[in-house]
Amino acid sequence: MIGKEAQAEFLLEAMPYIEKYQNKILVIKYGGNAMLGDELKWSVMRDLTILQFVGIKVVLIHGGGPEISQTLKRMGIESRFVNGLRYTDSETAEVVRMVLAGKVNKELVHMLGSLGAKSLGICGIDGNMLLCEKESEELGFVGKIKRVNTELIENALNAGYLPVISTVGYDDDGNIYNVNADTAASAVAGALQAESLILMTDIRGLLRNKDAEDSLIKKVYVSDIPSLIKDGVISGGMIPKVQCCKDAIRNGVNRVFIHDGRVKHSILLELLSDEGLGTMFVKGD
Repeated sequence: MIGKEAQAEFLLEAMPYIEKYQNKILVIKYGGNAMLGDELKWSVMRDLTILQFVGIKVVLIHGGGPEISQTLKRMGIESRFVNGLRYTDSETAEVVRMVLAGKVNKELVHMLGSLGAKSLGICGIDGNMLLCEKESEELGFVGKIKRVNTELIENALNAGYLPVISTVGYDDDGNIYNVNADTAASAVAGALQAESLILMTDIRGLLRNKDAEDSLIKKVYVSDIPSLIKDGVISGGMIPKVQCCKDAIRNGVNRVFIHDGRVKHSILLELLSDEGLGTMFVKGD
């Protein structure tokens, strides 16, 4: 009985949030450790399906670094990283396109379909979506996004589909680019003027003390980011991730969340509950 009452209470708590997000666009970045394990993956796909069922326009942007590394290893190609980013020569770029736009993308679309969601698998090359240039010569074909064309995404949303987008970009010279999923999600969310962006990661959110899980900072104003970097609260790999949050908000996204994607049903807990789960970034002071 207690379990049923708790479920009813959650639904009552979720109602105003569902109303707020109905017919609004929600962009979710999914990748890394949050994609490991079938049970966790099914949990994420169920969350997305429920959000679509209640009238929220969901856009899923995914990476697939572990899958890429495994495939490269089987092909006898060494994975090499520069400052945390995968060095991508032309051969590796082809593998990235094969794994992300093929295997990973279609697996997620298949899972969503089996749950009853209407979804459509595409990549950043389709519809000239993600026009790129090289981030730097030392990274090879790692893409810096020059322009986002949202026409295909908007057409899919208006037709009632959930776009599942793999982070592969292109340039006008026929080159393929490996695009960081956080960067792509931020750029797409901004271009769509999304209500919210969620970056799923493998930590609770932004911690005041990186060694203390209970030091979670629940809310951050973008104007506070420089001082948090100066004080060392935002450091290392969190700096580019938080920069993506800042860029999205500066480009018109209302809220950006960083939360632990390893928690089952983390998306529902973040969006549809009073407490939330991770760190929320908002504009203002």
